[in-house]
Amino acid sequence: MRNKNLTNLKRGTSLVVLALVLQLGQAGSGYANSNGIDRINELRKIITGKVTDENGKPVEGATVKVKDAKSGTTTNATGAFSLNAPDNATIVISSVGFETKEITASDEVMIVLKHSEETMADAVVVGYSSKKAKYLSSSVSVVSGDKLRDITSNELSSMLQGKAPGVVVSTGSGDPTSGSNILVRGAGTISAGSGPLIVVDGNIGGTYNPTDVESVTVLKDAAATGLYGSRAGNGVIIVTTKSGKSGKTKIDFNSIVGVNRATTGNFKLMNSQQLFDYQSTFYTPDPAALSTNTDWWDLAFRDALTQSYTLSASGGNDRTQFYISGNYYQEQGTLDKNDKTQYNFRTNLTHKLTDKLKLSVLFNGIYTKDNYNPAGTLYQAYTNMPWDSAYNADGTPRDAREGNWYGRDRNNFLHSLQYDLSNAISNRVNGDINLDYQISKHFSFATYNRGTFTNLRSTSFYDKRSKSGATNGGELYNSSSYSSLLTSSNRFRYDNSFGDHNLSVLAVGEVTQSYYDVLSTAVKGLPPGRPFASTATDVLENPSGGRNEYSFQKYLAQADYNFANKYFLVASFVRDRSSRFGNNNSTANFYQLGASWVLTNEDFMRSVPAISFLKLRGSYGTTGNAEIGDYGALGLYTISQAASYANAPGASPSQKGNPDLTWEKQKTANIGLDLTLFKRTVVVLRLPAGRAAGASPGGPGPAT
Repeated sequence: MRNKNLTNLKRGTSLVVLALVLQLGQAGSGYANSNGIDRINELRKIITGKVTDENGKPVEGATVKVKDAKSGTTTNATGAFSLNAPDNATIVISSVGFETKEITASDEVMIVLKHSEETMADAVVVGYSSKKAKYLSSSVSVVSGDKLRDITSNELSSMLQGKAPGVVVSTGSGDPTSGSNILVRGAGTISAGSGPLIVVDGNIGGTYNPTDVESVTVLKDAAATGLYGSRAGNGVIIVTTKSGKSGKTKIDFNSIVGVNRATTGNFKLMNSQQLFDYQSTFYTPDPAALSTNTDWWDLAFRDALTQSYTLSASGGNDRTQFYISGNYYQEQGTLDKNDKTQYNFRTNLTHKLTDKLKLSVLFNGIYTKDNYNPAGTLYQAYTNMPWDSAYNADGTPRDAREGNWYGRDRNNFLHSLQYDLSNAISNRVNGDINLDYQISKHFSFATYNRGTFTNLRSTSFYDKRSKSGATNGGELYNSSSYSSLLTSSNRFRYDNSFGDHNLSVLAVGEVTQSYYDVLSTAVKGLPPGRPFASTATDVLENPSGGRNEYSFQKYLAQADYNFANKYFLVASFVRDRSSRFGNNNSTANFYQLGASWVLTNEDFMRSVPAISFLKLRGSYGTTGNAEIGDYGALGLYTISQAASYANAPGASPSQKGNPDLTWEKQKTANIGLDLTLFKRTVVVLRLPAGRAAGASPGGPGPAT
């Protein structure tokens, strides 16, 4: 009986437990179906918002992502964004030129970004890296692309005029096909070249179009230029071209049209009556001369049109950015039959292959056609007499060699311009392949490789019907050349911070190889209107030509240290080798030292609100100049007709070898003060000094 009751008790207990489990299961099921989904939604949610600046204007292309996440999203043209993020996550918003901001995730947010006081203009490209301008110990100037393009020109040198202290640009002609000369802190040499070294996108040399320039940095003292060693004695101009930014694709079209007009200022040419009156003081001119009053200046010059059209596209995402542009530029010279036409295409592509490896591919192609005035028009515009008619009665240009002509030279450029021509066509291609690899947190490696290739062809034709070509029955001069410049620059960098101590160490190995060849011909006896060598009947001059090659190798070490962003020290050592110098002096060593003190980062300066920024800096170092020609150290012979004998070709010595030909070294020192008052007024004081030592000879030695 007892066992039966126990059995019944167990059965009853089991039923109660089963009922409780079912009830709990239903309750649990109800909890999971309602609150469980809500908890999942709480873990991941869609966050929407808008990003603006302090003035309420939308910030397009701002990056919005969860902190420490590898990817995120970007704002559109209205500043709006949508992001899938965990609940209570930290969201990071950043954009170029603005301070980075962090917020806690919520359903809908309005974000205001403040403009950064340290914008991209403060990031100065110096040597093989970029650094904030206020932390530099060297003398540099930065000009943005927008400031450069406030004038219409296709020459960067012309655009730099008056925009960088210590930089003087001179142009010897208004000819649009002629270039300009640039001097940085004056000429520092007598025997060698005085132009600065040009660096484009991190490598020496290269091609660019001013419409694609993002910024230009001018390095002036040894602490800045010394990293380029033997070729930096005349300063360094670093050109940085535009690149794409992550965000919506942006398409820009820009057009510029202008008119140029020549002027003589206060200088005026006489008309027929004025010339007649003046000549009458010496003799009695022919009264018939007054029947003609030709304004040769007006015939020679014109209102010249300048036009430039640029179409570009840029954009990308977190891994890939691109910039593509095309430009058409034409500038007519104010002198007739003189102009420049240029087509430019550029593409800059950057792609993150992995989180540590970045690939950059840059391509630039430039086609240029220059037309030169072949008739001596400028000279005749001043010297031809107003008494001579420019045209015949039927309206055709008059041949000054025929009939009565008062002018001494008997030249009419309008007649010659019908038949003569002179032009040059060039094609330049520049390609870069760069890799940046972050080996570890503190070590990185980069290799920058470039090839630049140029083809140039020039033609000058003087038709037998013109005065210039009549003597030889027509003359034709042709010249064609090819050049290449190959550069490979490999860089190791170490960066680390130890509390207030910050250290950066750079090691660079670089090699440059240049090749150039040229062939020139001159023929005569050509049919009218046939500027082709195959139609010539004789040779005007023997064909001439040649081939030039040179090479550079460079090894660089630099250490850059600062303490608490107050005290800065930089030191570098460069060893260069060049084929241009004698075997006994083919290598040279250069060194640079720099120091600066940012006083406004000291506690005792915080009580002086009027001084926003104050820095003392100084530098000393050596640089070099290798622009002496390619074969100044070699013994050379010239093979020529003059050295031939008895119909056998001969050669004569033209230059004695000089194995001791050495480098020109320049020692420069610089002391400077940078002061900003009330965050507005900027005062910069510089005291540069320098001298050249060990200058290389300016010309070849005696032949014997």
